[in-house]
Amino acid sequence: MSGADAVRTEALSKRYRRDTALRAVSLRVPETAIYVLAGANGAGKSTVMKVLMNLERADEGTAEVLGMDSVRCGPQARAQMGYVPEDARHPYGWMSSSQLLAHIAAYHRSWDVSYADRLRRTFELRLDRKVGTLSKGEARRLQLILALAHRPAVLLLDEPTDGLDPVVRSRTLAVLAEHLADGPTSVLVATHQIHEFETLADYVGILRDGSLIAQLSRDELPNVVGRYRVEVPEGWTATRELRSAGVRGNPVREAEWTLVGHRGDLIDRLTVTGALVHSVRPVSFDDAVVALIAHQVTP
Repeated sequence: MSGADAVRTEALSKRYRRDTALRAVSLRVPETAIYVLAGANGAGKSTVMKVLMNLERADEGTAEVLGMDSVRCGPQARAQMGYVPEDARHPYGWMSSSQLLAHIAAYHRSWDVSYADRLRRTFELRLDRKVGTLSKGEARRLQLILALAHRPAVLLLDEPTDGLDPVVRSRTLAVLAEHLADGPTSVLVATHQIHEFETLADYVGILRDGSLIAQLSRDELPNVVGRYRVEVPEGWTATRELRSAGVRGNPVREAEWTLVGHRGDLIDRLTVTGALVHSVRPVSFDDAVVALIAHQVTP
């Protein structure tokens, strides 16, 4: 990755007593890029977001947003960010949605009243409802309005479509696409719904047990994950390295595998074992990310 970074962490580590949530994570989100942060539950995705928002303090390393340290310049950095947390609950549950919108708007000079109202109508959010009585889907829609209405330079979205029904989910993705088209915005999104961001994503990072094991541009993915059609000789057995890359079973003659690793290296490894690679096809963004999460290999 090159050029200016909207979000940058350097050797970021975070521990909760005996549990390590983050291990020396050095993450880069280039300006105006959409970066998908993926990983299993408990991988550390939400912790990264919280450290960037200065809701949690790292034990080691640094975190910056638009060149501002998330600790030393916390208020200034947060003013440039829109945040949708994983938890749909809001601490101001006694307020109505209308009161909460007005309360948050007072902290942002860039709050766009007409845009907030348009978002409210798009999401069909009732302003008279108490925030604490909202359903998970309603609370998520309110969080999205709060995150977008001041048109921040950086969006941190932690499972932004969680709890939304299919219709509202589709509407939300359309709103995000329109928002990004309206002005330069950098996005770090953590999600299990990888396919929803397939057409938007520029970069992907994979967290596993608190470690960032892969960080790739969309253009680099086809050289790291592919669908291999292979012919093997009788009695062929995969090496440990090939099994770690995704080879499954011992085929009698032909097989197809989604493999993780640099294409040239994998073809060489297969050829050395006597296998013949007939073709390598690209896989979808969703399938590539799932393969990176699943396989015990660092590309």
